[in-house]
Amino acid sequence: MKGTLLLRIAVAIILLTHSVFGMFNNGINDFGNLYLNQIGFAPFGVFLAWSIKLSHVIAAILLLLNKYVKFAGFVTIFVLLMGIILVHFEEGWFVVGGGRNGVEYNFLLIVVLIAIMFPNGFKRMQFNNLKEKL
Repeated sequence: MKGTLLLRIAVAIILLTHSVFGMFNNGINDFGNLYLNQIGFAPFGVFLAWSIKLSHVIAAILLLLNKYVKFAGFVTIFVLLMGIILVHFEEGWFVVGGGRNGVEYNFLLIVVLIAIMFPNGFKRMQFNNLKEKL
């Protein structure tokens, strides 16, 4: 897993900065109240917003410690996919340039997390074992 060290550090920095600043500038509460509650998550919007951001902080710590990396990756990918569905998809692909607030950043983070979670790629045997278990 040493080959993923730089990726784990980079993703941890992104997750921490995306979360920690919102803890101190009311951004998380605003996201919960002004967005999540408005799209149908009321009265749980603030709780969900804090859950999302705390999951990012925990995932960042786990990535830095190289512990429970797949768990951290799956949770974060789920959050990123929900962000695509609820926030970014309607804005298109581009974050900046050809558009605004699109899915490309989340897409890149998802692919990087998959690369961290499966540094040796997927093996056919893994899929055969999965079929046998189903």
